[in-house]
Amino acid sequence: MSFSKASLFDFPLPKPLVLSHPSSVFASKRFVTKPIPGLSPTVLLPTRPTQIIAKSSSVTVQPVSEDASEEDHQSKDVSGDSIRRRFLDFYASRGHKILPSASLVPEDPTVLLTIAGMLQFKPVFLGKVPCATTAQRCIRTNDLENVGKTARHHTFFEMLGNFSFGDYFKKEAIKWAWELSTVEFSLPADRVWVSIYEDDDEAFEIWKNEVGVPVERIKRMGEADNFWTSGPTGPCGPCSELYYDFHPERGCNEDVDLGDDSRFIEFYNLVFMQYNKTEDGLLEPLKQKNIDTGLGLERIAQILQKVPNNYETDLIYPIIGKVLELANISYDSASDKAKTSLKVIADHMRAVVYLISDGVVPSNIGRGYVVRRLIRRAVRKGKSLGINGDGRGAFLPVVAEKVIEMSTYIDPDVKLKAPRILEEIRQEEVHFNKTLERGEKLLEQKLGDALSTGGKKPCLSGKDAFVLYDTYGFPVEITAEVAEERGVSIDMDGFEAEMENQRRQSQAAHNVVKLTVEDGDDIMKNIDDTEFLGYDSLSASAVVKSLLVGGKPVVRVTEGSEVEILLDRTPFYAESGGQIADHGFMYVNGSQDDDAVVKVSDVQKSLKIFVHKGIVKSGALEVGKEAGSLVAFDRLRFDFNFNRPLLDGELEEIEGLINRWIGDATRLETKVLPLADAKKAGAIAMFGEKYDDEVRVVEVPGVSMELCGGTHVGNTAEIRAFKIISEQGIASGIRRIEAVAGEAFIEYINSRDSQMKRLCSTLKVKAEDVTNRVENLLEELRTARKEASDLRSKAAVYRASVISNKAFTVGTSQTVRVLVESMDDTDADSLKSAAEHLVSTLEEPVAVVLGSCPDKDKVSLVAAFSPGVVSLGVQAGKFIGSIAKLCGGGGGGKPNFAQAGGRKPENLSSALEKAREELVASLSEKLGFAFAIDMRRNYT
Repeated sequence: MSFSKASLFDFPLPKPLVLSHPSSVFASKRFVTKPIPGLSPTVLLPTRPTQIIAKSSSVTVQPVSEDASEEDHQSKDVSGDSIRRRFLDFYASRGHKILPSASLVPEDPTVLLTIAGMLQFKPVFLGKVPCATTAQRCIRTNDLENVGKTARHHTFFEMLGNFSFGDYFKKEAIKWAWELSTVEFSLPADRVWVSIYEDDDEAFEIWKNEVGVPVERIKRMGEADNFWTSGPTGPCGPCSELYYDFHPERGCNEDVDLGDDSRFIEFYNLVFMQYNKTEDGLLEPLKQKNIDTGLGLERIAQILQKVPNNYETDLIYPIIGKVLELANISYDSASDKAKTSLKVIADHMRAVVYLISDGVVPSNIGRGYVVRRLIRRAVRKGKSLGINGDGRGAFLPVVAEKVIEMSTYIDPDVKLKAPRILEEIRQEEVHFNKTLERGEKLLEQKLGDALSTGGKKPCLSGKDAFVLYDTYGFPVEITAEVAEERGVSIDMDGFEAEMENQRRQSQAAHNVVKLTVEDGDDIMKNIDDTEFLGYDSLSASAVVKSLLVGGKPVVRVTEGSEVEILLDRTPFYAESGGQIADHGFMYVNGSQDDDAVVKVSDVQKSLKIFVHKGIVKSGALEVGKEAGSLVAFDRLRFDFNFNRPLLDGELEEIEGLINRWIGDATRLETKVLPLADAKKAGAIAMFGEKYDDEVRVVEVPGVSMELCGGTHVGNTAEIRAFKIISEQGIASGIRRIEAVAGEAFIEYINSRDSQMKRLCSTLKVKAEDVTNRVENLLEELRTARKEASDLRSKAAVYRASVISNKAFTVGTSQTVRVLVESMDDTDADSLKSAAEHLVSTLEEPVAVVLGSCPDKDKVSLVAAFSPGVVSLGVQAGKFIGSIAKLCGGGGGGKPNFAQAGGRKPENLSSALEKAREELVASLSEKLGFAFAIDMRRNYT
C-alpha cells in the first residue's frame, strides 16, 4: 500500500499524543532517534516542527499549527492501549458487559484457532444473554504470504467487538459505530465511507437518514463482500463496513472502488445476523436477531497515529525496533525486502508468544504446526537480515522478550509464563537451525540429481523446491540463487501449485466458523442441558432423552450396537480441562427380554449436553427408558508440556510425592469465588479453559489450588495408592503420564506380581535376580547372533569365490570385468560381504551386481563398482535403483557401492538379466565403441 504524505497526514493530529509504553515508538521516514531527558529508554520522535513535552514516563507530541477550537476536541490519547480501553469504555457506557479475551485455542473442536471476536460467543448465539464488548486476540494464517507485504495483513491481531444477542439491532449498531468513529475517535466524517449489502435497504436508510452519510459515500456491494455466513448452513446475515479514505482528493464518482488498498482501509465491520440458512439455501428469519461487529485495533491505530501501515504503530514497531538492533541496521536505510522481513518477524513473534502462552507448543500437527511454521518463517527472515543467534544459538527469544514486555494490557498472564515461553522458542529455533543444515545437504543432493539426468536443461522439480521450503525452511529465492549458480533451473509452476494446494488446505482449516453444534443439531435444540451429578455421586438414575447411531437419531438399539446416549442427568464426567471422561456402565430395566447393559467408553460435551458413547453389551435400549448409571473408572492420564522424557528417578520421585500426599489424608476444600479473587489467591487456571465470572476452586491445602470443573475425591486418602504405568511423548514438547489408583492400583500390582512369579519360575531364579539373568541371556543371544552372521558371511564369500569365474569382460583395448549373478537365499549383509570380496579379488576395473531372495516376499540387491568403473561415469547408486523397481522396490547409495530391495522375488531373474544388458550397454558407451555380446556364450 502506498501513501502520499500530503493526503495521508492532512487531517488534524489528535493531541496530546501519549505513548503508553516509554519504549514505544512511531517510525517512518519522519522519525529520528532522540534521547529525552528524564526517560531511560530511547524513543523516536517526529522530525517536523513540534513542541516536545516530557512528562514522567510518557511523551506527548503536539503540532504547533492547530486551531484552538480543535485542540480540546482532539486531545485524546491515541496509543494502541488507549484505543483499546476507549473502545471498551464506549460500549460499557451503553450497557455492554466487558468480557476478557478468550484463549487463542477455542472450545469449539471444529475450529483450529480463534480467528474472530465472535468465536467465544458461539454457544450463546442460540439463546438470549446480555450484550457484550471485548478486545479479542485472534490468529489467522490463511494469508500468510501477504504478511509484511501489505499494510494490513497479520497472523496475530486484536479485534475490538460489540455484540448483541437479541437486544439491539441495526439502528443502534450503525449509530454507535458512527459515533465511536467520528466523535470518540475524531475521524473526519467526510473521510468515512460505508458499504452495505446490495439488498439491504434498511441499512441504507439508516446510514442516509439517521446518520446523514451522503449517498455518494454509501456503496452497495454483493454477497461475496457484504453477506456474512458461518458455513453452508446456519446463522447468517448482511453486513455493513466502514472504510477510511486516505485520498479524498480523488473524488466521489461512481467508479470509486472501496477495495482499492492504495486509497481505502476497512476498519469496522458490522454483521447483522438476522437469518438462518437452510440446507436448501433458503434464508429463514431468526426469531432472535444478533449483532456481531469487529474493529481492527491495528488498523484504527494506523489511522489515528497517522503512520503508513499497521506495522509502524506503537502496537508493533517497538518489536521491529528490537529486530533492528539485532540486525544492526536502521529502518530508514533498509530495503523494501528487508522491511518485509522485519515486519514478518515482529508479526510472527506476537502470534508465537500468545499461542505458547495459551498452551500451544511447536509440533508437526494441528495448532502446534502453526507455531512451528511461524517460528521457522521468522528464523529464515532473520537469517536474510544477517542476524546471528546468541551464545545458545537463538535470536528470537530476544524479540519475544519485547513482545512479553508489551503484553500487560493485552493479556497480563503472559508475563507470568515468560520463562516457559522463551525456552520453548529457544529450543525450537535451535532445533530448526539443525534442520536447516540438513536442508542444505538435501539441496546439494537434489541439484546433483538434476545435473546427472543428462538433459539439455537441468531442472529442480517444483515438489523438491517446496519440500526444501516447507520442511527445511529454504526460501525459494535462495534455492533459485544456489541452483542458478550450478546451472539448474526451478519448476516454479510446480512450486506454485504445491503452495496453492497448501494454501487451500490452510484456508479450509482456518476460515470456517461453524455455529451449528453437530449433525444432531435439531435434536440438541429440543434437549435440555444435562444435569451433572458427578461432584457428589458416582451412580444415579436418569431418563434416556435421545439415542444416536452413526450420527442419526433412532428410537431403539439392541445388543452389539455402538450408540450415543443423551440423558437428562448423569454422574459421568465429560472430557474437558485436561481431565479425561469417566468410564462405566448403564443398566436399563425393562421387560425380562429388554433388560440392557451399556458399557460407556467415552463422554463428550456439546455445549452443556453430555453425550455418552458406548456399546450395548446385552438387551435393548429405548428412548424414554430409565437407566441406572455407574462410574467405574480404572486409570487416569495427564498431559503436560516438557521438552524431554522423564528419567526413571524423576518418575519415582513423582510417585513418592503423590503417595505421601495420599497418606496425609488431607480433606479437599471446594468453594466458588469471583474469577479475579481466585486468581489473586493463586489458583491455577487450566490451558484452553473458558471461565465464568464465578469459578469453582478446588484446593488440597498445602499441595495445590486450581480452577476446576472436574470431579475430585473428598479426602486424599480415598485415592488409596498411585502408580505411574507409562510416560511417553505424544507430540513435540508434550508428554503424557498414565497411572492407576484405588482398586485399579491393587489389580495392577496383583497382575504384575503374578507375571513376576511366572518369570521367576521360567528362569529358575529369585525375583531379585531376574534382571541379571535376563541381561546374561540377552548377551548370550547377541553373541550367538554375531557368530551366526559371521558364518553366513564366510559362506557367502566362499560362494562368491566359486562364481567369480563367471565374470566376463567388456571392451577391447580398455576392458572392464563384469559379474551379474543370483546368490539364492543369501541375506542382505552376507550379500554385501560377497560383493566387497569380489571387487577386491577380481582384476580392476570391475563391476559386480548380485541378487538374492532371503525370504519368500523379499528381494535383496547390491552393486559394487571399483574406482576404475566409477571414473567412467557409471555410478552404483543410480544404477541399482532402476533395477530394484523391476522387483517392486527401490534403493540407492554411493557411486562405488549401493544396496536395494524389493517385494517381488519372482522378478529377480528378469531384473538381473536387465542389469546385465544395461551395464554392458552403459560401459560400452563410456568406453567409446559399440559392443555386442552373445549372452548365452558368456554364461554357459
